[in-house]
Amino acid sequence: MPNGNPNQLLDKLKNYTSAEVYYDNFTKGRYATDASIYQMIPYGVLIPKTTSDLIETINYAREAKIPLLPRGGGTSQCGQTVNKAIVIDNSKFLNKILDFNEKKMTCIVQPGIVLDELNRFLKPFGLWFPVDVSTSSRATIGGMAGNNSCGGRSIRYGMMRDNVLEIEAILYDGSTYNFEKLKIIILI
Repeated sequence: MPNGNPNQLLDKLKNYTSAEVYYDNFTKGRYATDASIYQMIPYGVLIPKTTSDLIETINYAREAKIPLLPRGGGTSQCGQTVNKAIVIDNSKFLNKILDFNEKKMTCIVQPGIVLDELNRFLKPFGLWFPVDVSTSSRATIGGMAGNNSCGGRSIRYGMMRDNVLEIEAILYDGSTYNFEKLKIIILI
């Protein structure tokens, strides 16, 4: 149970961030379900516009001991995107391609980009992101990374962990950390 009042925290976030903040019954109802059989009404919904919005939200929520739940497209079939928490939806604003290197076949994206949008961008270059989930028109890369998504072609192309080189994450204390594939150097 949270120490603070979720509505007070949401009001504070509305005043101190640029994020869209909702805690009306209609919006909470929309975020109470995903593709699973589970249903839980969240305390509210935060739609960040910037990374700073996310960091401020994490810091305020930590102090108030109110749980946060990042959510992608809500395509989970196991209930990972529903809980009594403030739901963070990155899909509206944090959904851009930040960098693309055709030679290296690498792309830096924000967590809210939908898989089909990424593949539409890559198609003219003869490329595609091979993690082919059946919900590709709604699944976000951030949600896919959080769930280590795979798909029907994972035996050949692997799952998320096999196709992601690096993730920049915001940790519980509001700091950022880069997780990248372990580089092993063998000296002979």
